[in-house]
Amino acid sequence: MKASLLLIGLLSAGIAFAAPPAPKSEGIEGKDYKWNAQGGEKSEALTKKGDKVAGAEGYEVCGACHLPSGAGRPDGTFPQLAGQHTTVLIKQMADIRAGLRDNPTMYPFAATLTDAQELADVAAYIESLCIPIEHGKYEGADAAVQIAKGKELYEKQCLECHGKTGEGNKEKFYPVIAGQHYKYLLRQMTEIRDGHRRNANPDMVKVIKPYTNDQLVAISAYQSSLVMPGAMCKPKAGAAPAKKK
Repeated sequence: MKASLLLIGLLSAGIAFAAPPAPKSEGIEGKDYKWNAQGGEKSEALTKKGDKVAGAEGYEVCGACHLPSGAGRPDGTFPQLAGQHTTVLIKQMADIRAGLRDNPTMYPFAATLTDAQELADVAAYIESLCIPIEHGKYEGADAAVQIAKGKELYEKQCLECHGKTGEGNKEKFYPVIAGQHYKYLLRQMTEIRDGHRRNANPDMVKVIKPYTNDQLVAISAYQSSLVMPGAMCKPKAGAAPAKKK
């Protein structure tokens, strides 16, 4: 079964395929929206102990786009997942499945996870992967300037939630951003600012709303330069990415 799902994943990475449309629930535009409301599949999955061995099998279909290492794509089409907090992974997958986050590319794959236990298993496996050190960074000629500007902005308003090294906060569902691709970060922050990420944290929306495009570029450039000591893959040429201990 997983092998056939992986084949579908490989095909879908290049072409669209017919699948039921994702449901659509009220997000940040709704007056009654609660960013991290309790209940439902998400809360159930959070109570489960994830099995990394089972999760590795469940992740096979994800690896077609996010790569077996969890490294995603430097062009920003698919995010780097390795080392991400289980809480964040479970929330995002559950939100996509429930129609709170619009991701028509991801939805057919998220929908293949059978239940809350499989959500927990896949999340546990992904969290166990080391964060690749080679990822998409800002590559403009003014990189040093942009990173310096981004550092100043980040330390004023982002550091409290996402941490000094981009480690996020597992208990508060704030994602790891260390090792994330620059283009993905820029796209997500732009979508959050412009109200297109319907499951965004309203507190982050308020913070990011006044930022200009140039400021988002600078912050994304800085964020993509962050590394988490002890969580990054070891630089071994030709070797498969190691698991975090």
